[in-house]
Formats: sequence, structure tokens, C-alpha cells
Amino acid sequence: MWIQSNFGELAAFSTAIFWTITALAFESASLKVGSLSVNIIRLFIGFIFISTFTFITRGLLFPTDANPTQWMWLILSGIIGFVLGDLFLFKSYTLIGSRFAMLIMTLVPPLTALQGWLFLNERLSLLHFLGMSLTILGISLAILQRSTDKKGFTFKLSLKGMLYAFTGAVGQASGLILSKLGMSDNYNPFAATQIRIIAGIFGFMILVSIMRRWKPVFSSLRHGEAMTRIGIGSFFGPFLGVSFSLLAVQHTQTGIASTIMAIVPILIIPPSILIFKQRITVWEAIGAVISVAGISLFFIF
Repeated sequence: MWIQSNFGELAAFSTAIFWTITALAFESASLKVGSLSVNIIRLFIGFIFISTFTFITRGLLFPTDANPTQWMWLILSGIIGFVLGDLFLFKSYTLIGSRFAMLIMTLVPPLTALQGWLFLNERLSLLHFLGMSLTILGISLAILQRSTDKKGFTFKLSLKGMLYAFTGAVGQASGLILSKLGMSDNYNPFAATQIRIIAGIFGFMILVSIMRRWKPVFSSLRHGEAMTRIGIGSFFGPFLGVSFSLLAVQHTQTGIASTIMAIVPILIIPPSILIFKQRITVWEAIGAVISVAGISLFFIF
């Protein structure tokens, strides 16, 4: 009973785990073969994963059961979320790293909640606003670093990298709202992801053609190490991550779902310590505690 009543929140938390794996994998791959190549290749791989899954579970290889209105909203969601949002987000990985990029992406919850209020007539309680505030505060404390004069906090980010990540946040927030509109009448979220990926593939094909970047894209296919990371990221990102994010917004309010999904910077800390041997600061530990406290408000109340 508890699981059913909190299914949207649980789907959002699962999404955060999947996106943590994806961020680490795609950051590594982007540094090796470039963010544009990673973007288009991961969508093709993700489409294979999700098409196989929907064929097994739904008996449909393609989302032919979607009506024209659903296609329209989901295509727009794919273009804004995958092409615009992820293009700039992946580029920010190469400039400021996935941990700092995820810090900027904590702007997604307030941006999503604002759009949900404007376009979907969604309402949030005081506790939900408190939970979002605590989660965002916790994430910020976990990622920000003390300044050299010990009088405040600072982060070493390039202006271009910050702008790229911010654009990615706007794209993701808008994509979530458009996805919720596209999944009217409880349309299957995995099929909805198929449509979004199709739109993203065609969008990037047009972009790569305009930029005349097909040669480096094909060259990337021969980079074994990068392709392994793209494959891992594609499984946990365009397939599981995006699909579970749509499950989340389908079963709970978009502002709540996006806030829980924003804990990726906290989840990145353990692999950063174990894999990359980074040291955790006191502020990162405090931030993790505050973030968990904020999330608990969604589960308890």
C-alpha cells in the first residue's frame, strides 16, 4: 500500500540512481569523442533497448497506438529535452564536469514547478516547498566549496560551462512538462520515451548534417572504450532513466518528481570516493544529510 501511494516518488528516486550512472559514463565518453557524437550515438542505442523492451511487454515495436496529440507533445518534448537540453548539458560535462553540471541542474525543480503551476494548474503544499528547499540546499552544500578566505563558498566553473548547464536545466524542465502533456490518458511511459527518442534522433541528424560532423561521429564508433561507456550510459539514461522519469511525473506532481531526481550530485559522491579516490568534505556530508531530510518530507507526509 505504501509503495502504491508513493510510486511516483520511488520512480523518481530510481531515476536519480540511473542518471548518476549515466552522468559518469557520458562525461567520460564525451571527453574521449566529443559531446555531439555521444548524444546521437546514445539515442540510437537507447532506441534499440527501449524498442526491444516495448515489443516484449506491449507487443508493439513502434508506438503506433499514440494519437496525434500525444505525438505532437512528445515530439516537442524530445526536441527540447533531448536535442536542446542534453546537447548543452553534455557540453557542460567537458567544461565543468558532471558533478558541477549536476549542481546547476538543481535549478530543474523550481523551473519545473513554475511551469507546472503556469500550464498544468498544479498545486504544492507548504511541506512540499520545504522539502524542495531542503533538498536543493543540501545539494548546494554538498557541491559548493569553501572560498580561500574562509568567508563564504565558491565553485570553480567557467561562465560558458555554467550557461551550457543552465540551458540544459531549462530544456529538461520544459521536456518534463511537455512529456506530462503527451502522456494524457495514462499513455505508456516507455512508448512515450520511444517517441521522444525518435524526435531526438531526427533532431540530432539534422544538426550533425548542418554542422557537417558525420565523420567524427562515425570515427567514434571505432573507439572501443568510449563506446562501452556510451552503451552503459544509454542503458541507464535514454532507456531506464528517461522512462522512469516519465513514470515519476505521471504518478506525482512534476515539481516533486524533479526535486527527488535532483539528488544526483549527492549520489555521485560515493563513486567519486571509491572510483576516483576523491575526498569528501564536511560540507558534502552535511549537504547529504540535509538532502535526505528534504526527500523524507515527500515520503512521510
